[in-house]
Amino acid sequence: MEHSSCWGIFREVAHSPGRESDDTEILRLTAKQLEARGLQVILKTPDEVNGVDDVPPRFVFLMCERVEALGRLRALETRGVPHVNTPLAVLNTYRERMIEVFAEANVPFIESRVVSTRDRRVETAAPVWVKRADVHNTQDGDVVFAPTADALRAALAGLAARGIARAVLQPDVRGDLVKFYGVGVGAGANGAPPWFRWFYHKEQRLAGHSFDKARLARLVRSAAAALGLEVYGGDAIISPAGAPVLLDVNAWPSFALYRDEAAARIATHLALRFLDPGLL
Repeated sequence: MEHSSCWGIFREVAHSPGRESDDTEILRLTAKQLEARGLQVILKTPDEVNGVDDVPPRFVFLMCERVEALGRLRALETRGVPHVNTPLAVLNTYRERMIEVFAEANVPFIESRVVSTRDRRVETAAPVWVKRADVHNTQDGDVVFAPTADALRAALAGLAARGIARAVLQPDVRGDLVKFYGVGVGAGANGAPPWFRWFYHKEQRLAGHSFDKARLARLVRSAAAALGLEVYGGDAIISPAGAPVLLDVNAWPSFALYRDEAAARIATHLALRFLDPGLL
């Protein structure tokens, strides 16, 4: 059945710490770009999606991340409504799942160890980063730098006290922190994503390690493909030897530094994806 409207789903406010307006704006700009192409767009919060009783839209583009909202969207998906990103792809960005996906797909990723937050016998060489094993950073305590064994135990206890059962431990890799954005599937020039941008994180003492930009782009594309993402972002460290170390990949970031350009590119991708799939 052909439907005249498509839906855009905002990210949960709790999942946009310090980025509430940025996350809202990229979705609104994408919607405006789609409307300029003649589509009717309805923007919804995750709580406004029923999934069963709703009249299905033509397609859904989404930023929400919670399991409950993704489950309701999966119900729409089973009725034939396509999504970007798919609910499964978003779930794949949950850290514990992401580690498993990357291991299965042989995608190089920072050394990661999943532990119980209630295990007081956890031992690892400090310093380490302690990260909740499911969603990305939503509040203080979700991602903690632990310079000592005592700090590690305190970080795990803090997560356990909030009912978070597992954590991921990652070494503190030294180097230049870069952030990246990508849109599209398949490969562009030199194996990069069809649209790809990277930049140095501002809050750091930059060493300026030389590295192969095309290598970073290919690594990012392989990671996104393994997770099933079409609109994504993330972080990597450029080591002193020039090797990119992938730290994180997330679904549909705020694209803050490239918002207007990204919104236009995302809308073009969605139009090709859903209005004329043969062109994608």
